[in-house]
Amino acid sequence: MKTDLIAGLALMAFTNNIAIAQSSLSATDVLSDDPHRPVNAISKDLGVSPDQFRYCFSNVNPARRGSMPEDDQKHTNKSVLLNCLQKANSSITNFSLDQVMDRYRPGGRVAQ
Repeated sequence: MKTDLIAGLALMAFTNNIAIAQSSLSATDVLSDDPHRPVNAISKDLGVSPDQFRYCFSNVNPARRGSMPEDDQKHTNKSVLLNCLQKANSSITNFSLDQVMDRYRPGGRVAQ
């Protein structure tokens, strides 16, 4: 019973955060702070909604434009994104996330 309550509260918090994120989004397919990321295509490939992806990605700290992130920053960002996305779709794995993100990353995996 206590576990069900905790899980229910966590789901409500996650859903509420997505609703808040929805209300502040523009009608475009990409985020204003990252115009190179096709959110609708990425979220479709991951099996999550665009709003779920936006919410999860909002906790990532990408490197400044034109620079590469340090290894520890890459690992932290990946962990944050993967853990959040898995709450929306538990079938997402580290490998599947890499495949999808590489597909839409300018320069593919080599650029990473």
